[in-house]
Amino acid sequence: MGPRSRLFLCFLLWGSTELCSPQPFWDDEIERFRPSKPPTVMVECQEAQLVVTVDKDLFGTGKLIRPEDLTLGPDSCEPLASADTDGVVRFEVGLHECGSILQVTDDALVYSTFLLHNPRPVGNLSILRTNRAEVPIECRYPRQGNVSSWAIQPTWVPFRTTVFSEEKLVFSLRLMEENWSTEKMMPTFQLGDRAHLQAQVHTGSHVPLRLFVDHCVATLTPDWSTSPYHTIVDFHGCLVDGLTDASSAFKAPRPRPEILQFIVDMFHFANDSRNTIYITCHLKVTPVDRVPDQLNKACSFSKSSNRWSPVEGPTDICRCCSKGRCGISGRSRRLSHREGQPVPRSRRHVTEEADVTVGPLIFLGKLSDRGVEGPTSSPPLVMLGLGLATVMTLTLAAIVLGLTGRRRAASHPVCPVSASQ
Repeated sequence: MGPRSRLFLCFLLWGSTELCSPQPFWDDEIERFRPSKPPTVMVECQEAQLVVTVDKDLFGTGKLIRPEDLTLGPDSCEPLASADTDGVVRFEVGLHECGSILQVTDDALVYSTFLLHNPRPVGNLSILRTNRAEVPIECRYPRQGNVSSWAIQPTWVPFRTTVFSEEKLVFSLRLMEENWSTEKMMPTFQLGDRAHLQAQVHTGSHVPLRLFVDHCVATLTPDWSTSPYHTIVDFHGCLVDGLTDASSAFKAPRPRPEILQFIVDMFHFANDSRNTIYITCHLKVTPVDRVPDQLNKACSFSKSSNRWSPVEGPTDICRCCSKGRCGISGRSRRLSHREGQPVPRSRRHVTEEADVTVGPLIFLGKLSDRGVEGPTSSPPLVMLGLGLATVMTLTLAAIVLGLTGRRRAASHPVCPVSASQ
């Protein structure tokens, strides 16, 4: 039978030739517009809990799963009780329950868990009609903003205030080389040398800040409240050590707002044999856009002009340095601290200021003194020479006494005595 005969026969039997076409019965275009089947696992991430709804036809094969074969998370949380006629299984658990894992990213809080279907044989049967399956579940919450529609009523300090108070600033005081490029590795000085000190605060992600040296004290020990002491900076930023015969001064201009450099002529404490010095400074910061004032300044005294000048800010902020009335002086704070009275500022809970110490700075004395003392300062060698001479003398004396004893024994022989019978 030819092709035309087959087409004529199909037309007589079916009334159309489309059913005799070799193409499949369905069409891709028709299948594309068919409604897709809803997912069998639905997850709802709420404010404080996780809701998971599972279709009992989990695999879409018509074989219904049993609720007791479903668990949630590593802790194997069981679903809510449901009737046999219900077509779904529900879980309602807290975000931190059932062993969920919390991961903090830059922009979100991610809670991760999984739904486990672990079928078990029913009764005495040893067969299964469904497979074991594990469905990962994840809830993401943005870190910015409020995920709840309800008003926040905190029972402690608000979140932004807490973050600000816990954002510690790192203060440092370092001894630098003369060119300020690197840190000085050997903290030794001669009389007449100058110490290059650099105070710095590491702000991190904090707003831009300007650093000030409020006051500095030099002592023989790391404890800045001991005596004797020498005040280097006082009156909230006046470098008073430059008033004497020293050339101590702040370095201007600053390299950066968070760095303040200053030079101190080396010295040693009279009537004390210790050659170590510790310098403790109280550092504090202000916003970089705040204009320096009498309580936040860095002033140096110029002997050539016989006046005080600031590193930055108005010139009149340094006038109080001559009068010593810029607030409570560093010496007043030291005395109140030593007498057990409360310090005006609370340093334990304030992160915008801190006490830092550099040292020990080792004082070697005058260079000319070392040259004079070099050839004559050898007491250990003298004692060693005397000890060796004494040992040699005793050894020779022992040898002489031994030889003398042998000669005496040889000049007086002992005769044998015979017994009479």
